Amino acid sequence: MSRARSARGASAGGPAAGRPGVFVQAPQPDIYVALLGVALGAMILGCILLLMILMRYDFKTKVSALTPPARTVLVAAAETAPTIVPGVCHA
Repeated sequence: MSRARSARGASAGGPAAGRPGVFVQAPQPDIYVALLGVALGAMILGCILLLMILMRYDFKTKVSALTPPARTVLVAAAETAPTIVPGVCHA
């Protein structure tokens, strides 16, 4: 109902002559529409950069975890470490 149709449906009396309802102008884009465009552009740029990084690794996302050191190695390292006694000067 916001815009009149082309010459076929419009009469000579005006754009809305003979048609019931209210003639309303179409809303104009504002700054928020521009911000939506900026956000869309940033998301597209982020996807492109992510694809470029994944191309370096041939799209392999499997993580190879290092095996943790054995418990005996940790115990031996703790036993050989010097003990610090509070209040005593270690020179």
